[in-house]
Amino acid sequence: MALAACNPTGGSGGDEENFVNLYTARHYDADRQLYAAFEEASGVAVRALTGNAEQLLERIRAEGDATEADLFVSADAGNLWRVKEAGLLQNVTSPALEQGVPENLRDPDGAFWGFTKRARVVIYRKDAVQPEQIASYDDLANARFRGQIVMRSSTNTYQLSTLASRIERQGADNARQWAAGVRANFVREPQGSDTDQIKAVAAGEAQATLVNHYYYVRLLKSEDAAEREAAARVGLVFPDQLTGGTHVNISGGGITLHAKRPGRAKQFLEYLVSDAAQNLIAPLNTEFPIRPSITPAPELAALGSFREESIPLDALGRHQAAAARIFEEVGWR
Repeated sequence: MALAACNPTGGSGGDEENFVNLYTARHYDADRQLYAAFEEASGVAVRALTGNAEQLLERIRAEGDATEADLFVSADAGNLWRVKEAGLLQNVTSPALEQGVPENLRDPDGAFWGFTKRARVVIYRKDAVQPEQIASYDDLANARFRGQIVMRSSTNTYQLSTLASRIERQGADNARQWAAGVRANFVREPQGSDTDQIKAVAAGEAQATLVNHYYYVRLLKSEDAAEREAAARVGLVFPDQLTGGTHVNISGGGITLHAKRPGRAKQFLEYLVSDAAQNLIAPLNTEFPIRPSITPAPELAALGSFREESIPLDALGRHQAAAARIFEEVGWR
């Protein structure tokens, strides 16, 4: 993990120091541009310590009340929920946060707040599958796809949250049946990243997979011609448009329990959901803005609008352990 600091340029607000310490599991260029824009607008510097979500959780836990972390940021509500459950986040709210973040994309207690969202989509091989054959998550478990599905490991947070959302909507028995059906259709044992799954489908190793939407968009925009060609050979479907809607997750942040600069941390959270930051994220990143009123990047707008799943965000954490057990029971390693 590496610490990146900006020099403060002054600013207003309380008696707190003129910087905020951020422990973040995000590592995007767009985030660094957000830090710079926030500092220019507020005069408050952002010091970002990066690592994976589990590393940062354990670091905050080990540091206790001596931690210098003011704010924890991560992709996936499941990661944020674990930090909340560990008692390491404090509940906060403000009119700016409540107006800036849809109710279903924030923690009900105010422990964490989303600032971007991502959709879990089906990728299919255009020369082998018609979109209507893979219009639902259920179709991935259909015997028609026996030996034609690739997936990443069940220990991945995105997979756990996807199954947790199904548990919330349809119950554990349905989730177990679905996971077993998908497992029966594997052409190989789970391996690699979401990008690797897309490339496997494009190469003809399988006919369909499940990924976060932005991995596909990144291949479309890649400077590597081979990656653009891979993206051209596959299609993208937002599943379950006639039923429960496509599973949506967040990137979000919460103020740590022992934050030394909670006012600065709240100020930064409010900035992340502001129109200024959301309009900056839209062209920079391949995630969706947190509010539908903000125009997404052109590549995302080209995918079209879609119906989103509507469940309490904390369900992705509450059902995480059950999802892990189900994956283990059906042999989805």
